[in-house]
Amino acid sequence: MKDEKIGRHVNIVSIGVSRENGTLSNLLSLIDKESNEETDLAIVPELCLGFSIHHMDGEAITKMRELAKQKEIYIAFTAFRYGDTEADVYNSTILIDRKGDITGVYDKAFPFWSDEHLDPPSIPGKDVQVFETDFGKIGITICFDVNFPDAFKRLSDLGAELVIWPSGYSGGISLQAHAINHNYYIVTCTTTPDCAVYDITGREWYYQMTPGVNVSKLSLDLDRCIFHFDLNMEKRDQLLAEHADDVEMDCCLEKEGWFTLRAKKPGVSVRGLAAEYGLEELAHYKKRKSDELDGLRGFSLRSL
Repeated sequence: MKDEKIGRHVNIVSIGVSRENGTLSNLLSLIDKESNEETDLAIVPELCLGFSIHHMDGEAITKMRELAKQKEIYIAFTAFRYGDTEADVYNSTILIDRKGDITGVYDKAFPFWSDEHLDPPSIPGKDVQVFETDFGKIGITICFDVNFPDAFKRLSDLGAELVIWPSGYSGGISLQAHAINHNYYIVTCTTTPDCAVYDITGREWYYQMTPGVNVSKLSLDLDRCIFHFDLNMEKRDQLLAEHADDVEMDCCLEKEGWFTLRAKKPGVSVRGLAAEYGLEELAHYKKRKSDELDGLRGFSLRSL
């Protein structure tokens, strides 16, 4: 990221490949070619190397780590991997940092039937996690996970700002629903191959599909914030009046009762200013009210 950018941007390269183009040498070449000094994160899709199973210290993951270090980028690489023994197989996204270190591993929580019929079968991951990076908090889900809302709710509760979704298919409005409900960005990378981006309002902000290989280069402002009208309108108006040169309301959704704020110039943090003026972001507001009301009723509706 460069200091002159307005907001807190993450620059992403989503490299979707069809399965016939999914070789290790091709993936490494594409990441090397399509990433540059501006790139923060490169993503490749689920099944990019088919159903082959890899050791954590094997060739594929080792070469991805070497490339991440060489390019000084994060790489999200999804593949089937062995666990502690070769009897344990997971469908995993390995998040590699700019130094080539593995900063996190997400094991697909909801394997698809074809995963389960591997020999040995892919087993479900035990948790859904958020990973800290130098540009923000990343959540990861994989393909069939999209059908299980609890996974996406968990990422929201953990403070995810960006969710990446490597997949064997496009997902479509199922993903849009999660972006609407949880107000984080969702970026896809698939073997269709295509890429979609849903923004914090749930709007499909970007879509591109290219036969064979699809390369999408994206820049997302993770400092952009969304708020409910409730309890925030006077505070919003005061902030905008006193910082007219710094912040603007770029979206107002009257039917939903939501608005978004973003920075107008470098060095301004919308999130920081909003906190100073007492504005409460939408995801925090919904979680706070849910917890308060669960306390009043003596149980959580989510446990029913």
